[in-house]
Amino acid sequence: MSKHPMNVLAVCLGNICRSPMAEGLLRHHIQQRGLRCRVDSAGTSAHHAGEHPDRRAQQEMRRHGIDISKQTSRQLVRKDFERFDWILVMDRSNLANAQELAGHNEGHLAKIKLFVPDAEVPDPYYGGAEGFSQVYDMVDAAAERWVATWQSDI
Repeated sequence: MSKHPMNVLAVCLGNICRSPMAEGLLRHHIQQRGLRCRVDSAGTSAHHAGEHPDRRAQQEMRRHGIDISKQTSRQLVRKDFERFDWILVMDRSNLANAQELAGHNEGHLAKIKLFVPDAEVPDPYYGGAEGFSQVYDMVDAAAERWVATWQSDI
C-alpha cells in the first residue's frame, strides 16, 4: 500500500446497524492511534438510504462514548471500488453482493474482505438490544485488529 491516507468502507445490508457501528469503531481506533484514514459506510440495499443509524445502534455506541448519530445511510455503488482501499463486509451475503457489483475487476475484488475474518457479523435489526451489544463486541475487536495491521502501511 502507498503512504496516502487509507480509505476504508464498511458494508452491511441496510447501512443502519452494523456498518454504521463499524464506521464509528474504525474511526475511534484510527484516532486513538493518530492515523490518517477516511472511513465511510454503505449498504448493499438502498432500502434505508438517507436514514440515520438505528436508534439501538446509536444507543449501544453512546454507551461506549462514540456518537454515530450524524451518519446517514447510502447504497454501495461501483465508484466505491475506485475510492476505497478496503471494502469490509459484515456477512457472506454482503460479500456476494459486493463481488457482483465489482464485476470481473480483479483489483476491485481484491479489496473486498469479511470485516471479521472467517466469521459473519449477525444482523441485529430484528432482535433486541442484546444483539447490538454482541455486534459491538465483535466489530470492536475486529476494528482494532484491522487498524493495527494498517498502522505500518499508513
